[in-house]
Amino acid sequence: MISIYILTYNEEIDIAPCIESALLSDDIIVIDSFSTDRTVEIASRYPVTIEQHKFESHGKQRTWMLREVPCKYEWVYILEADERMTPKLFQECLEAIKNAEIIGYYVAERVIFMGKWIKHCTQYPRYQMRLFKKEQVWFSDFGHTEREVCEGKTSFLKETYPHYTSGKGISRWLEKHNRYSTDEARETIRQQQEGKINWQSLFFGQSEVEKRRSLKDLSLRLPFRPWIRWVYMYFILGGILDGKAGFAWCTLQAFYEYLILLKVAELKQLNSQEIENWFSPDSPLLPEIYDNFKQIK
Repeated sequence: MISIYILTYNEEIDIAPCIESALLSDDIIVIDSFSTDRTVEIASRYPVTIEQHKFESHGKQRTWMLREVPCKYEWVYILEADERMTPKLFQECLEAIKNAEIIGYYVAERVIFMGKWIKHCTQYPRYQMRLFKKEQVWFSDFGHTEREVCEGKTSFLKETYPHYTSGKGISRWLEKHNRYSTDEARETIRQQQEGKINWQSLFFGQSEVEKRRSLKDLSLRLPFRPWIRWVYMYFILGGILDGKAGFAWCTLQAFYEYLILLKVAELKQLNSQEIENWFSPDSPLLPEIYDNFKQIK
């Protein structure tokens, strides 16, 4: 058997169907980030354990959960509230954990948007680390999301999980991605200053995960990113085949990229202004330092 962690914050619309899909396990733990809606009230109606912890970031929340919140089984599965467990996926999980050589499995998501599975423009199959041995997989932050750190050999499951990405409506999607774009902007600046493109992984990576990460690093350096992403998703990946939902999804993702670029420019301007204020003639620093700074600019 496996334990299932469910991460929540203001998920009153999705939490009930998410928990009900997970009841295939007899050990479900809800990790709530102090929701202000009815999430905890609804979750408490089910046979689950509920723990609350202040959200700092996706990576830190997962790592805290794995270190501090005990579970019944050695193997765990992570669900987001807008995702669902399926009977076929659960059965494959039970078979997969019998392999003593593997410590974690990636599972592909099926993005459900506007009531339709948009298969093409979502880079399907797009894998996420979901099933793993506790104490052998951890998470670090990357942009608005996380990246796993695995202490052993990993593999991939065949079954997929549905991800109802806009189950709470477009307004909620926009609100969430407005927050995400700030983290992505910071990560973009960091990658541009410190990161490198792994060309070998981009073209010859052994897995979808490895190739996708290298493509992400490349995309952070491309000019006209929003337009390039829209063309790439709609025409190259085949979003045009996903109909009206595909067009809307590609457009939203391009808008998200544009929002990130706007915030990158804003952060750089703010940082430059803070530095200039610090080195201004009115500061206690020596005037010649200010002159040198102006020449550098």
